[in-house]
Amino acid sequence: MSTERKQVCRPSTTPTGCYTPGMTWLDDIRWDENGLVPVIAQEASTGDVLMFAWMNRDALALTAERGEAVYWSRSRRKLWHKGEESGHIQKVHEIRMDCDNDVLLLKITQLGHEPGIACHTGRHSCFFSRYENGQWQPVDPVLKNPDTIYK
Repeated sequence: MSTERKQVCRPSTTPTGCYTPGMTWLDDIRWDENGLVPVIAQEASTGDVLMFAWMNRDALALTAERGEAVYWSRSRRKLWHKGEESGHIQKVHEIRMDCDNDVLLLKITQLGHEPGIACHTGRHSCFFSRYENGQWQPVDPVLKNPDTIYK
């Protein structure tokens, strides 16, 4: 019996189209004491940093399999498919890992609105406040009223 794992490739199901059954690539990540890794979502076309979130092993495996971002919600203590309520799904083009193997970067296209809305406040990016003269000032506009996004 061979212990060698064969790579399986399926077009359009993962960012690379291929995966190895058993998900051994997940073992390369330095998960924190809670089994989480920080993740930055960056818009592939503009380089804008849209949001920061967390993933556990299941969230990352599902993200790779679906080609859409799935995160771990620490507040709700459950998996969260980005856009499941708002329709603002993140199509994943690349998953990158930093040199310490403890931070991930998703290069994504933010879907569901033009321009894409990544923030629950109805803004393009969650990083909409800028430090100015001892205060945080919102500097990016609300593109859509959050009351109309989340029902």
